[in-house]
Amino acid sequence: MHDFKIASGRSNKLLADKVANHLGLELSETLVRNFSDGEIWVKFNDNVRGVDLFIIQSTFAPADNILELLMLIDAAKRASAKRVTAVIPYFGYARQDRKDQPRVALTAKLIANLLERAGADRIITIDLHSSQIQGFFDIPMDHLYASPVLIRQLKKIGLENVTFAAPDVGGAKTARSYAKRFGGDLVLVDKRRPQHNVAEIMHIIGDVKDKNVVIVDDMIDTGTTFVNCAEALMDKGALHIIGVCVHPVLSGNALDKIDASNAVSKVLVTDTIPLKRHSDKIEIVSVAELLAEAIIRTHDNRSISSLFEIER
Repeated sequence: MHDFKIASGRSNKLLADKVANHLGLELSETLVRNFSDGEIWVKFNDNVRGVDLFIIQSTFAPADNILELLMLIDAAKRASAKRVTAVIPYFGYARQDRKDQPRVALTAKLIANLLERAGADRIITIDLHSSQIQGFFDIPMDHLYASPVLIRQLKKIGLENVTFAAPDVGGAKTARSYAKRFGGDLVLVDKRRPQHNVAEIMHIIGDVKDKNVVIVDDMIDTGTTFVNCAEALMDKGALHIIGVCVHPVLSGNALDKIDASNAVSKVLVTDTIPLKRHSDKIEIVSVAELLAEAIIRTHDNRSISSLFEIER
């Protein structure tokens, strides 16, 4: 019998249930409600005094999700939990990780400060948008990668003559690791952003003619960049195009764009963020087992390096 507990906020209860199931546990009962004016109220129904507690909560928009996590951490610490680990499958506000123009907020650092101030003793997360965010924390952070889970599923598809595409320079390292494991080639898509959530495809560096192409990215937000990238690759002679994306943010009408694109055959995503609706082109690959293994190893003070290693 495990001598730790797992709790969850409301942002991704289904994933939390899967993690608990892998560990043979029931989620600790929490009450999370909204007053009529929208204010959040939280309470642990279970006794957490002296407990090693893991709270699972993704922090995608709206901001209520991050606030809910902060309140759960605070409630646990005030209830004398021995250690509180925030398990954040999708770390929201990670794109605001640097001052790339004057008078902007460094929001990723702000979120890190809030989590520490609320009382989190440790952070477990998956595929940060930028690895430098690990340095924003003064508490231990375990940065897991979903690539082993996604690669396992990708191999089941049985693609041959595969080339991997990075939708920008920042994703080149991850795409290269996929290419190395498959023995495929790597191409780069050169794009520029004239404004937020707008990307223009400029050049494709590499040959994709008569090849099956896998676009590797950490997230798909509006879907415009991903679809434009797929269509540009198709125009260059690619045969089939599959997307591999860890975090399906899929804001606005992103799913409609993907469904309507003749260039996109399939997109593999994880369940770090629940989908707003079903799509025949979206295949969900769960990271529940990965998180469950990270939790049990963290509790037992064992190394989890094998879980977040990725070939560079």
